[in-house]
Amino acid sequence: MAAELITAVIVDDHAAIAAGVRYWCERADPPITLIDAGDRLAGVWTGPGGAADVVIFDLELVPGKPGFGELRRLVDSGRRVVVYSQHADNATAIKCIDLGALAYLTKREGPGHLVPAIRAAARGAPYTAPSLSGALAADDNAGRPHLSPRETEVLRAWFASASKELVAAKLHITVKTVDTHITRVRVKYANAGRAARTKSELVTRALDDGVITLSELNDTVR
Repeated sequence: MAAELITAVIVDDHAAIAAGVRYWCERADPPITLIDAGDRLAGVWTGPGGAADVVIFDLELVPGKPGFGELRRLVDSGRRVVVYSQHADNATAIKCIDLGALAYLTKREGPGHLVPAIRAAARGAPYTAPSLSGALAADDNAGRPHLSPRETEVLRAWFASASKELVAAKLHITVKTVDTHITRVRVKYANAGRAARTKSELVTRALDDGVITLSELNDTVR
């Protein structure tokens, strides 16, 4: 059985970084096709980059201004994002994961972590590199995960629907995007030590955290 071909788009204002990532992707087995958007965010949304399986995102395209808003926009649109950043502080890593990135790596972490992170993200799965592992271990906000507004919206709609297809139709998104958001919610609960592998477990977690109320759930089944 042939291995699945993966396409990634990198947005980074350092040409040397993009060239290095391209080299790593070309040497991967099987190779990963890389589209270089340079520092042009439009290249992530249009043309070949708009259809890429994974976005490799430099958090600081504008010096001194981490692109958390753009990361949120990418995630809310259903894109699968690997943040590849020069920032090595725990708070930045945790914030990116809270916003919905599937992996956070510093630029000190090479192909041994970036390539597996790209492959995992293409499947909609998380990847925990050493930098993120350290940040999670040091995080003292354990317990209730920070869900983005879009993740909360998708989760509530799923609880009220019989299928993900109905959720997609209601929110005018694709079923793949619904799956991506639900996967991210599961990852966040797992990182908080409160795994939610099934829909019923997610409902329990959401009730505990006030994402939805029992009366609202009861209304959906009447």
